[in-house]
Amino acid sequence: MWFFTARARKARAYWLSIFLAVSVAQAAEPINPQGELTLARAVDAALRANPELVAASYELSAAQARIVQADLRRNPEIGIELENFAGSGELKRTDALETTLSLSQVVELGGKRSLRRTVAEFDLESTTIERRARELDVLGEVTRRFIDVVVAQERVRFAAEASALAGDTEKAIDIRVKAGRTPEAERSRARVALTRALIEQRQAESELRSTRYTLAAMWGAPEPGFSEARAQLFNLPAVDAVATLLDRIEQSPDLLRFVSANRLRDAELRLARIQARPDLTFSIGVRRFEETNDSALVAGFSMPLGVFDRNQGGIREAELRVQQSNAQREAALVQAKSSLLALHQEMEAARARIETLRNDAVPQAQLALDQTRSGYERGRFSFLELISVQEELLALRSAAIDAAADYHRLLAEIERLTSAAITLPAQ
Repeated sequence: MWFFTARARKARAYWLSIFLAVSVAQAAEPINPQGELTLARAVDAALRANPELVAASYELSAAQARIVQADLRRNPEIGIELENFAGSGELKRTDALETTLSLSQVVELGGKRSLRRTVAEFDLESTTIERRARELDVLGEVTRRFIDVVVAQERVRFAAEASALAGDTEKAIDIRVKAGRTPEAERSRARVALTRALIEQRQAESELRSTRYTLAAMWGAPEPGFSEARAQLFNLPAVDAVATLLDRIEQSPDLLRFVSANRLRDAELRLARIQARPDLTFSIGVRRFEETNDSALVAGFSMPLGVFDRNQGGIREAELRVQQSNAQREAALVQAKSSLLALHQEMEAARARIETLRNDAVPQAQLALDQTRSGYERGRFSFLELISVQEELLALRSAAIDAAADYHRLLAEIERLTSAAITLPAQ
């Protein structure tokens, strides 16, 4: 539970106003990283200028304003009452007029104002944790989009190499056709393969442009300013043991928001119970008698009788909200742990797939291509056999890229669940 002194509340309000002023000022500045882009630079740009985070900053300010409002006392009331005028007989006109000017003040009992302030303070705590959760969501999305750019760059390089390989094959076959060693149909097939490779290269370049724009949108830039996303796609960082990751889940903002919500609901329940106690209203005033030109003091107090409304519904609702918050936390914890175990298993499977592809399958396919190309030049293999081996190598290299992308995306999801630092190893 949080306990705040007046000085602490003022200090909190001061630093929060500074934070919001800096956030708004940074949002006003154009932020668009130039040159080579690392994940750290992308994250920094998003934290400083992401439109969703800029909008969320105002929610913190609103929560602080609610604390100020909750801490205010009830306003006094001033009233005037006119009696015995415009009647009949001796009460005609204003000859017997009695005028009462009064001032009344509601005195809240049971510490209602203090509890209102406590509820508002817990609301600020929940808002702060929610803001942290939004930041982690943004970090996770930046990481996913950064990975998409890195993967797209790798696919462009892969497509360029595939086009070059198809071009070399087409040139070699063209020489053989001119020498009369290969039929014309094989040159046509080679040219079709080259055309298809060039089309796939242009498609890869188009997808790269799209992912670059999508990433730049995370910091509100209309166009990307960076030249290249710099990272090692096939460097696979290890993660902690599953037991360690499971322990860290409970400290993530996704779960801490329920802890904060529990405190908020408990405070609301205490406030609902206290609100069942009636408040006192004291008044004091001056009454003037027009007929005798005299005046006198009047005083009084009033208190509502709790005959019908004892805030039964409000108390019951607050009790149910406490139970609901506990149930939601348990459900979220079970779901988070289940998701973590599944993601960890998938990530380890992706690692094994990458290692098998890069250490075994791709080298063997490359060796088979070299041997088949050498045999084709000596007439031992047909063109279709050469193309088949070549396509198998390209498919294995593409599968390795897919597996590496899956690994890093799964890692980013695990780090989001556990609130760990989200990283992609740089070159």
